Amino acid sequence: MIYLQRVANEIKNIGLYDLILQDVQKIAGKRKLNEDEILETIEQNPKILRDYKQINVEYNIGNIHLKDIMIEHIPQESKEEAKKVNTNLATLRELEKYTLDFEQSSTLVIIFSIEFFVLFSVQYFIVLLDLKAWQGWIYTLFALSIAVAWWYGKKEQKKYHDNSLIFENLYKETTIMIDTLEAKECVKKSDLIIGECEEHV
Repeated sequence: MIYLQRVANEIKNIGLYDLILQDVQKIAGKRKLNEDEILETIEQNPKILRDYKQINVEYNIGNIHLKDIMIEHIPQESKEEAKKVNTNLATLRELEKYTLDFEQSSTLVIIFSIEFFVLFSVQYFIVLLDLKAWQGWIYTLFALSIAVAWWYGKKEQKKYHDNSLIFENLYKETTIMIDTLEAKECVKKSDLIIGECEEHV
């Protein structure tokens, strides 16, 4: 469901992917690359595609390079299957954020930011407000906040893991369904491809 020609074009021409382009140039051993050479490098080095997908997820840009099927053009006997594909595509777009490594997610950054703020507040209350008599209670509160942050972090990590598995299974199922519809000549995958990203235009 990812259109590699678009990936190569965006790596070559869009500044958001400059670091990936530098990696591709280093692997290829040359500065000037055409899209075919970038494609070849991507196919030989799966990490390049993973990095591309990760950047997109971080910037809320989809890696599902397919648009919904126009149901009205589908034969009656395949309409339900086409509707299911569209439903799956919508779900995949929603779940895609969970394909990001939890350790690199904004959720973890928020948890650490809150804990840093709590630590700063603890120091403020004890030192600047001269609450040394209460420091035992204040540090206990801080310890509790760490425990809550740890629990919440584990809960979110599990959520990322579970939704990532759902995404992978649904991705495979949807790919098979699209291939089946194409075999029945109900759709042409080439007609569904989104050739360029509106966010970059």
